[in-house]
Amino acid sequence: MKLVLATRNSGKVREITEMLEGDTEIELLSLYNYPNAPDVVEDGTTYEDNAIKKASILAEYTGHLTIADDSGLEVDALHGAPGVHSARYAGERASDHDRIAKLLDALQGIPDDRRSARFVCVVAIARPLAQSETVRGVCEGHIIHAPRGEAGFGYDPIFVPTGYERTFAELGDEIKNRLSHRARALDKVRKLLSEM
Repeated sequence: MKLVLATRNSGKVREITEMLEGDTEIELLSLYNYPNAPDVVEDGTTYEDNAIKKASILAEYTGHLTIADDSGLEVDALHGAPGVHSARYAGERASDHDRIAKLLDALQGIPDDRRSARFVCVVAIARPLAQSETVRGVCEGHIIHAPRGEAGFGYDPIFVPTGYERTFAELGDEIKNRLSHRARALDKVRKLLSEM
């Protein structure tokens, strides 16, 4: 079965491929295999809206079963921000460094016991001309005061998952790919794919 990962984010492609590569009957493709695929504007108000929109449009374009995710970091002290706007939190062309700097600036003066946060990932699975299904994965944790670690991408250097003392960027891919929000959502995707 061909399965298209509806992303051009190299970090996501690597992570999802590592998590699903044990499923030998699945041939994984990404938007790197479809350089002329349309860019899908993520203008939904929820993770589900954005994931479904991307998966549906790109399933129709590629003609294959497609998965798309939308994920974000929700910080309780910021009333759930950046949330669905995590990738664009510091502007459309901002780097991971820019987003982290803006988030840490917004949390200045907030004590450790009020820096709880969670990563949320919603994955939509779509077939061409069919209704999408979604699954959700959540990883609870907290935000530290300064980035630590070199692995991962996005907000990984400032997020410490509950039960650990190191950030996702310090824990490395092997541990992160077992407990992250995306790993939890993809476990559910794997079950759905086995039923198709």
